[in-house]
Amino acid sequence: MPTQPLTALKPRKTPSQSRSRVTVDAIYEATIQVLLSRGMAGLTTTGVAERAGVSVGTMYQYFPNKQSLVYALNERFLTTLAERVEATCAQMQGRSIAEAAEALVDTYWAAKTERPELTRALYRSVAELETDALLRAFAARVDKATTDMFCRASDFRSPDAGEVNLLLTTVIYGSVRNAFERGLGQEEIAGLKSGLKAMCRAYLEAVGN
Repeated sequence: MPTQPLTALKPRKTPSQSRSRVTVDAIYEATIQVLLSRGMAGLTTTGVAERAGVSVGTMYQYFPNKQSLVYALNERFLTTLAERVEATCAQMQGRSIAEAAEALVDTYWAAKTERPELTRALYRSVAELETDALLRAFAARVDKATTDMFCRASDFRSPDAGEVNLLLTTVIYGSVRNAFERGLGQEEIAGLKSGLKAMCRAYLEAVGN
């Protein structure tokens, strides 16, 4: 299925007043519920409006189609994830680089697994959406925070912070997604998470010597 152009995915307007923000929050939650129960194929703006308790006309004030709604939901999820990564990076500045890497693993994994069914649904929902710009913006935002955290680590000795950051974040983020795609159980996830931390420590010891 062809992807939607970015201009067709942007919300028509952004809520500015408290009442309109409550309405949009209700629409987002309704979208999640419908997406989980019916999947992307069964998601309709009419169904979301009914679940949210708003008129279809109100829906269309913000979202022109279901693709724009799912795009906005993914953007909202990534923004929240970026904020959590940034908060962890701020807290870990000046700690050892191994502690910083492990904190990043814990934060990213926790954010993705709080509502695992939603994370899985969002991974599947982007097949017909053009999300490259969205993902690039997310990557640029978190890369700034994580690179700065690693540079400020008390024992950072690598000559190339960008290279260290790229490898660590690629491995961490990719491992989490792979766990979802494989449908791993809690015991397997715990083992994978522990092994991921050990790999990060081993890598950091190698580049620091």
